[in-house]
Amino acid sequence: MSSENMFSELSRVIEQVGKDKGIDRQVIIDAITQGMLLAARKKFGTYREIEPQYNEETGEVELYEFKEVVPKEDFIDEEVEIPQDEALKLDPEAQLHDSIGIKIEAKDLGRIAAQMAKQIILQKIRDAEREIIFNEFETRKGEIASGIIRRVEKVMVVVDLGRTEAYLPLREQIPGEVYKSGDRVQGYLSEVRQTTRGPQIIMSRADERYLMKLFEQEVPEIYDGIVEIMAAAREPGQRAKIAVRSKDSSIDPVGACVGMKGSRVQNIIQELKGEKIDIVPWDEDITRFACNALAPAEISRVFLDENNHEMEIVVPDTQLSLAIGRRGQNVRLAAKLTTWKIDILSESAAQAKASESIANLLLIPGMSETMAQNLYQSGFGSFNVIAEASIEDIMAIPGYDDPTRAEKLLNDAQALVNKYKASGQPIPVQGAGKEAKSDAKSLADMRLKQEMEKLEDQEANTNSENNEE
Repeated sequence: MSSENMFSELSRVIEQVGKDKGIDRQVIIDAITQGMLLAARKKFGTYREIEPQYNEETGEVELYEFKEVVPKEDFIDEEVEIPQDEALKLDPEAQLHDSIGIKIEAKDLGRIAAQMAKQIILQKIRDAEREIIFNEFETRKGEIASGIIRRVEKVMVVVDLGRTEAYLPLREQIPGEVYKSGDRVQGYLSEVRQTTRGPQIIMSRADERYLMKLFEQEVPEIYDGIVEIMAAAREPGQRAKIAVRSKDSSIDPVGACVGMKGSRVQNIIQELKGEKIDIVPWDEDITRFACNALAPAEISRVFLDENNHEMEIVVPDTQLSLAIGRRGQNVRLAAKLTTWKIDILSESAAQAKASESIANLLLIPGMSETMAQNLYQSGFGSFNVIAEASIEDIMAIPGYDDPTRAEKLLNDAQALVNKYKASGQPIPVQGAGKEAKSDAKSLADMRLKQEMEKLEDQEANTNSENNEE
C-alpha cells in the first residue's frame, strides 16, 4: 500500500474507530494532524515551515509548506523562500514578502514516515480512549460494579468490566472466598488511578463502604435518605456491624434494614458469603451507642475518659464472654463502630480494681473512704493520677470546687508521690499489688480503731453525766 493510500484510508479507519469508542471527532482530527506533521518533520527536517490543515470537504488532513515570496535576484534558500515569478504561477495575487503555502503530497512523505505517522496517530487514539475510560470510572468511584473474572492470580483477581479491567487485590478479597475464571463478581470501586499504562481501577469486597452500598441498594429508605447509615465496621467474611438512624420517627431504622422476615439483610448476607451482620441503632449519646454496639451483652456501668476517647464498660460476670465475643471480635467491631477505645471488665474484676484504687487513694492524708470513692467515680484511680492533674481538673470533682480544698488535695498527692520517690519504694498505682493493699488496710484499721475509741469516750462521758444527775 502506498503512503498516499495509507493516509487516506487511515483517516477513514480512525473516524470509524472514534465512533465505536466514543472519542470526540476533533480528538481524531488532532491526532491525525499531529501524526502527519511529525512524519513530515521526520522526512524534511524541522527547518522548513510545515503546517497540517483539515479539509472538511474531503475529510482528510493536508500538509502545506509555507515559503516567503522574495525577488528573484534576492532568492537564496529554497527551503524557506520562493522566487516571485514562481510564486505568481501558484497564486497570481502573490506579493513580495507574502507567505505562500505549497501542498505536500502524502506520497512525498515515504513509507517509513507514513508508518511512523500511523503509530503516532494510533497512540494518540489509545491515549484519548484511556482518558475517556478514566473520566468515566472516576465519576463512578464509590459505586458498585460487576464484571466477569478473566484471570485469577496469586495476589489479585482481574475482572473484565467491559471497556476496561478492574483489579481485586488480595487485601480487598473476602477471606476464604473462591474465585474462578468466567464467574461473575461484583465489588466496590474504591480507587481509580491514571497510570502510564492507562487507568487502574481497584475493586473491593472487603471495604466497609461496600457493605454500606449494599444496604443502600437493598433498602429503599436508605436510598431515599429517610434512614441514614452513620457508621460501619467489618471483619470480612465473619461479622459486621452497621449503625443506622431514622430521620422519620415513624420509621424504625433497624426494622427497615432487616426487612420482612429478614429478607433484606439476608440478601446482603448471601452476597457476602454468610457474613453475619448486626444492625445497631445509632445514638448521639456515646454511652448508649456503645451499649447498643455491644448488644446482645448486658451492660452494668460505663466509665468515660473523654479526653483520651476511651471507655471502660462493666458487665455481669456471666456476660463477659458474650460482650467480648469470639477472639475479641464483638468488642473490636464495637470499638471500630464507635471510634472509641473500649475496655471490657466483669463485675468481679471491676470490683477488685475499684478496691485497689480506693486502697491507693486512702494513702492520701486525711482521705476518707467516701471521699476516695468519690475520686474514683470521677476518674481518678490513684494518688499519682491526682498529682499529675491540674487544679481545674480537681475543681471539677464534686466536693472540691473550692480552690483551697482542691489545692490541698493536689499538694497532698504530690507530697505522697515525692515521699515514695525519696524512699525508693515503688509508687502504688491503680491495680497495685499486695504491698499497697496491706498499707491501705493498716491505715484503714488504724482509722477504724481511732473512731471506735472516740465513740467509747463519748459513751463514757455520757454515762458519767447521767450518774452525776
